Amino acid sequence: MVKKISILAFAGLFALPAFAIAGGGKNPADLERKIDELSRQLDELKAQMARQNETVTEYSTKVDDMDTMLEEKSEKWDLASRFQFDGDFRARGDYYQGSNVFAAGTPIRMVGLDGGGNPIWGAQAAGDEGNDTLMTNRLRLNMRVKATEDVEFKGRLAMYKAWGMQSTPDGLGGGMPIFDGNTTRTPNDSALYVDRAFVNWNNIGGAPVWFSIGRRPTTDGPPADLRMGTDTRMATPPAYMDYPFDGLSLGYAYNWGNDALGDGRIRFCYGRGFENGLENDLGPRIDDTDFAGFSWDVFKKGPRFLNVQTFEAFNLFNYPAFSSDLIRIAGAPSLYGDQVNLGNVYHTSGVYMDKINNLNYFIAGGWSRTDPNENGMFNDYTSRTSPYNTDSENGYSVYAGIRYDIDRLGLKLGAEYNYGSQYWISFSPGHDDLYMSKLATRGNAYELYMIYDLPTGEAISKYAKTFIRLGWQLYDYNYSGGFDWNMKPYDLDDEKDKLQALGQNPVESANQVYLTFEAYF
Repeated sequence: MVKKISILAFAGLFALPAFAIAGGGKNPADLERKIDELSRQLDELKAQMARQNETVTEYSTKVDDMDTMLEEKSEKWDLASRFQFDGDFRARGDYYQGSNVFAAGTPIRMVGLDGGGNPIWGAQAAGDEGNDTLMTNRLRLNMRVKATEDVEFKGRLAMYKAWGMQSTPDGLGGGMPIFDGNTTRTPNDSALYVDRAFVNWNNIGGAPVWFSIGRRPTTDGPPADLRMGTDTRMATPPAYMDYPFDGLSLGYAYNWGNDALGDGRIRFCYGRGFENGLENDLGPRIDDTDFAGFSWDVFKKGPRFLNVQTFEAFNLFNYPAFSSDLIRIAGAPSLYGDQVNLGNVYHTSGVYMDKINNLNYFIAGGWSRTDPNENGMFNDYTSRTSPYNTDSENGYSVYAGIRYDIDRLGLKLGAEYNYGSQYWISFSPGHDDLYMSKLATRGNAYELYMIYDLPTGEAISKYAKTFIRLGWQLYDYNYSGGFDWNMKPYDLDDEKDKLQALGQNPVESANQVYLTFEAYF
């Protein structure tokens, strides 16, 4: 538009002589007036063009400023977008009823003999124990971020508490107080604790080798993902090693070169189960407790998976460093004395998982062997000679389960069974069974469960999942003890007199029903 007006104006100026010639007979004043009019119009056009140039310059400046701002925000967004966050929330309700060996009022804990040689009892059994309703909330927040192309950090914060309490309700976790091996895994208070925090250095030297260090991902290992409804591997070791700890691993990945076996990887793993701290020359000495061994994913192809793990626990403690000094001083030492090392434990386990059509299944097994020092393991405190058992004891466990998926209904139905022998040791203080570790059972344990995917609309993210779990567990114990290598696992039928003399009234059988509402986001 500006160009058109300018051309007309200049054309008008060139036309002035012609007008002058054509109007030769007219008054010169008229001609002068026309020239002035055209000059005025030309000045207005110049002013208009100047204003338009100013406007264009102003908009150009604004566009440049916006470009700079977007570049700055884009850079900050790129920095922020490196962090990947996801999480899950679970509300759970449990019913528990246990039947103990001795009925309420039965005399227990022999403190001596009277003049006639009859036992003098120091206490009475409390009888059976149970809880009609225990409600818990659990929140977990996951974070993942890369520092460089081959170095990444992974972490998880967790809050796990019982409704109406800011401490651990009585009897949870097999009665074991909070310590490093069950932190974030046993209900406590409403604080967020570090559940996992580790750094991976991948592709070292361009090879399929990695190094990892930090708070390890060692809870809810396979095959726990089936009954927990996640359907993704949640930890490195099999479920027999359900123990949070700090450590490191060095691994190598490989491919079998055929479709049937897929990929595999092997890791050397090391961790610290107990740190003694400073020692002095006067007090009792206790060494640090360490774990070291190998975890081998023999092959992994789709749902087909085989893992074999073997490790040794060095300088195992008789009891860990509990969070509560009151419990540490006034509780465990009253039975076990000073905190001491007991020796070593060897542990091997394996799990095979696969899926045929809609049927998931697994079979697993474990073996444990004690190598005690002079302080003994599985000691018989009723012995009239020496209570210290310095012999090696072997234990084993078998574990199997199935889950059938009815996809059109969003329903999954599962069943599991496991058995543990008299001297079986499961390193599972971080179990998710709330009261007693199912896989630590010395006897039989059964579980039936149902998972129902809730119709809650379209998923907002790839992590999104909402479902409920309803399950029933039956514990049928043949021997006393669970996650314990101190006291002999007494036969609940044939050695009741020894349990009575020690003042022990262990659970003989228990029923537990749970219902969860879970949301992954």
